[in-house]
Amino acid sequence: MKKVERINIIMRYINNRARFTISELMQEFGISRSTAIRDIKEIEAMGMPLVSEVGRDGGYFVMQNSVLPVVRFTDNEVKALFIAFMATRNQQLPYLKSRQSLAEKLLGLISENQQEDLVLLNQLLLFEGTNPNNPDLLELSDLPHPTLEKLIQILLLDRYLLITVEEERIIKSYSIYLLHLYNEKGMWLIEGFDLGDEKKKIYPVDQLINVKPCETKKSLSRKQIFEKLSKQEEIINLVLELGPNAIAQFKKYHPLKVSISYMDPYQTTALLKTFINVNMPDELAGITNWLLFLGGDIKIREAPEEILKEVKERVSLYPL
Repeated sequence: MKKVERINIIMRYINNRARFTISELMQEFGISRSTAIRDIKEIEAMGMPLVSEVGRDGGYFVMQNSVLPVVRFTDNEVKALFIAFMATRNQQLPYLKSRQSLAEKLLGLISENQQEDLVLLNQLLLFEGTNPNNPDLLELSDLPHPTLEKLIQILLLDRYLLITVEEERIIKSYSIYLLHLYNEKGMWLIEGFDLGDEKKKIYPVDQLINVKPCETKKSLSRKQIFEKLSKQEEIINLVLELGPNAIAQFKKYHPLKVSISYMDPYQTTALLKTFINVNMPDELAGITNWLLFLGGDIKIREAPEEILKEVKERVSLYPL
């Protein structure tokens, strides 16, 4: 008997009784004690109001001997849910084990004709990134970074975080206020406000080693953080798109205290945003030298006229 079918039968069994015990479930359905307890917990999570009785002869009873109203799906709703599940394959999303159990429950709730339609859809529809040789929804071959679920659980409680990352084989820790956790081109990224540098930075989740609530969160309130961000966003005047060769050069040397945000899962293109004070000659000359050091594998999306002028003059004198 499949798990979904067994749980549905157990729900009907206990709803028709004033009281039941774990031993009765074990005997009635031929299951172990641990399986019976897991099934009861899952039934409670689905909304059945069970009340436990403490004591040697304790058991369970259903509050008012009733369950929540049965949820029924139309054919189109079933297809919409199933296709949504299909579209998430190989996307490295969190809670994949829950996706697996949801798909099992969905298949257990519908008729054989509906199941045949879904099997046919599973054979015909392929979304970007799906492996056609292994399109099974229940095959968990697209597991995300192991720390992703832990990160989500913590940030739901507290957005002030202490994250530990590995950058170029060096372990570093940052105290941040998490602004967004997002997936871009198959890669999970943390957008956070660095509480030390007081700047917005991007951290790839793939580099994440550990995460926990930050103890120094009282240094800046949420209101203060967003006030600083609004001021910084107004003065960003240098935006660069880096190709693979420029990224390699950036890793060798970068005078700016900013991070680059990767634009693809293979980390072959990246974006850099910062502010350059063109009124300081030394800083202007240093940035010009550094841009030339990055080489021709960059695209200048935005830059002050002073920098563009300096770069053009230097290139005309010393062609790359």
